[in-house]
Amino acid sequence: MKKHTHFYFLLLIICQLSFGQSPAFKTYMNPVIPGDHPDCTITKVGNDFYTTGSSFNPTPVIYHSTDLVHWEAISQPVSAAWSTYADAAGGGCWGGHLVYYNSKYWDFFSRSNTMYYVNADNPKGPWSTPVKINNPSQLSYGLGYDNSIFIDDNNKWYLVVKNGQANNGIVELNNSAQPTGTVFNLSWLNPSPSYPYSWAEGPVMWKYNGYYYYSFARDVGGGQKVMRSQTLTATQSAWEIFGDLFNENDPDKSTSLFSSPNHASSVIMLSDSSSWVMHPVYARDEWKAQGRQGLLNQVKYQNGRPIADYPVDKAFSAPKLSSSGIPWMVPKSDFFNSTILNPEWSFIGYTLANTWSLSDRSGWLRLTPKSSTKANTLVKNDGEHNYSLITKVDLIPLSKSDEAGLRIIRGDETTSIKLYSTMNAAGKKTIAFAFGSSVFEVENTIGTVVWLKMVRENHTLSGYYSSNGQNWTQLGSGIDISTIDAYSDYSTWAGSRQGLYVAGSQVAYFDSYIYRDAYTTILAECPANQYGTTSTITTDGGKCLSSIHNDDWALFAGVEFGNNDYSLKVDSVQFSASCTSVGGKIEVWLDSIDTGKKIADCVIDNTSSLSNFKIFKAKVDLVTGNHDVYIKFTGTYAGELFQLKSLQFINKSSTSLLSEIKDSICHLRVYPNPSNNQLNIRSDFDFKTIEICNLDGSTLYSETISNTVKSKTLQLQLPKGIYLIKVTGVKDSASSKIMIK
Repeated sequence: MKKHTHFYFLLLIICQLSFGQSPAFKTYMNPVIPGDHPDCTITKVGNDFYTTGSSFNPTPVIYHSTDLVHWEAISQPVSAAWSTYADAAGGGCWGGHLVYYNSKYWDFFSRSNTMYYVNADNPKGPWSTPVKINNPSQLSYGLGYDNSIFIDDNNKWYLVVKNGQANNGIVELNNSAQPTGTVFNLSWLNPSPSYPYSWAEGPVMWKYNGYYYYSFARDVGGGQKVMRSQTLTATQSAWEIFGDLFNENDPDKSTSLFSSPNHASSVIMLSDSSSWVMHPVYARDEWKAQGRQGLLNQVKYQNGRPIADYPVDKAFSAPKLSSSGIPWMVPKSDFFNSTILNPEWSFIGYTLANTWSLSDRSGWLRLTPKSSTKANTLVKNDGEHNYSLITKVDLIPLSKSDEAGLRIIRGDETTSIKLYSTMNAAGKKTIAFAFGSSVFEVENTIGTVVWLKMVRENHTLSGYYSSNGQNWTQLGSGIDISTIDAYSDYSTWAGSRQGLYVAGSQVAYFDSYIYRDAYTTILAECPANQYGTTSTITTDGGKCLSSIHNDDWALFAGVEFGNNDYSLKVDSVQFSASCTSVGGKIEVWLDSIDTGKKIADCVIDNTSSLSNFKIFKAKVDLVTGNHDVYIKFTGTYAGELFQLKSLQFINKSSTSLLSEIKDSICHLRVYPNPSNNQLNIRSDFDFKTIEICNLDGSTLYSETISNTVKSKTLQLQLPKGIYLIKVTGVKDSASSKIMIK
């Protein structure tokens, strides 16, 4: 997989240099780092950018970019096995700022209200063991948390300090990152008892046109303020307080998905003199639990006052920089073929090195429970609204407390939804899908090694299992996890995470972790990035991608097509679309539009009504590996071309069933068709088994009848869509397409 991915990224870079920036890279929509990225900072080192911030109980991550829009996880500066690390929600590392100083990379953070640093020769590590920063005697308070680093033009560097509501300060450091004794005490900024700026927290500094700028958040509820001075001083009269950093007068502010920006980074300036800021913001209401996500906005100076764009829901012009082939920042598939754990992964809490391994079994990750009562959980950000998670797990459970599988865990770590291999109270091996009191369970007749798949469609999670990773059986029904997604966590501060876990007393091995399987339906309403399009509620209460015009596009990031470890091969792609115009075309591109690789063209025709969604298909060129999938819309009609509900790639092995249908449809009658979930089945021969599956081959319903029959009536609960039904007898079988309306 890596060879193919690197080839396409190299091709992408060459094409960009030769033909200019892809139209898909000229604009962006927030967030650029989906999922939890609180208290984020930013640093420019040459042509590279780095961001990190608070991680709390999960291990902290450093991200790298060359264009400020596309980010990649490159290292973890603090080991989960550091003896001072905590193992409780809200513990771990607070704040985080990577800088380059005196030919070394340094990362500063707080643990339990004490400041530490680590350093390295390379931002990818290896990083040193954390070193405590001493409190200067000149301050009456400790160095606190959520601090940052400012490096002046004369190469002096400073720790910008916050501790409690009334305490702000600037502490000069020596070459060993210890206080020199020079301190600028800004206790006048937020004095007790009035606290005019609430907590005046997360302070950052930068320099512009000879002025020192100091910016701080009121509190996590919102509000970012900024002031400046011509000299670095503690004298109050020398500082001019401007007020709000963000444009709070933006007319679209009230309808923005993200509101009340705060805890912003320092402002950085590019070679074209444009200035930019990163900042973490909670989404409103129902998606708040995914944490403070990483947003990017431009800053413009008006008479020396910096004003940042408000993070409204629109496509912003991107910085004029090269992405260098870095894909959009969503979780990536991992087949555990490396000797080093990918830095996208974080352990939750203090985790000893002997509780996991990539070398015990080649191509497998071993996870061992921390104790009989403490699970070992390995996580990535959970920042999107639609995806599929797949893993292959090997567990030999000996009791009902032994579990291993997929998990989405809320930031406070008190609740999660999980799909796992286990044993029930009767001593039988089972596969379970559980959230609170909702528990679905089936006896595991596959063996110790099973495939598990969890599919998110907004707030509904569905669980599936398989013996081969291709033919899937749904376990129970969908589970609503709105109580996770809407949770407001103002005590442990962390957002939800997704990943792998093991609990109980037995070791588990994982052969893969797949994010956004190409062969599972992808909701068109949930692009990672887009231009011109929007999400609309359809007549059936669902949603679709609408306002589609010529040259509009949408991105679905991190799509896994398969490789030697996941042996599926793409045959075609299908779109569920409706159209009342002359229609248009969907171009499918890998990694970028125009400068990437086009793999398919699909024509969308008139369907007579926008509520009448039909399936349109196109053949796909050979694709392997993990890619960002862009769909570009083209057409001659000036108005809306069509609406799009979903897309899905079809595995080659699934097409054999479609061919079988053409040969056998006369032997099987299913009525009514379309149906409202009641199906009457009649066949020319006696049959014993019935199977219903998605077009990708995933089994949704199966039944073995005790006595063979020629007819059968089924009462089902299937979502609207097109399915395949197959009946099998002693010698014969027959198949047909069915539509559930």
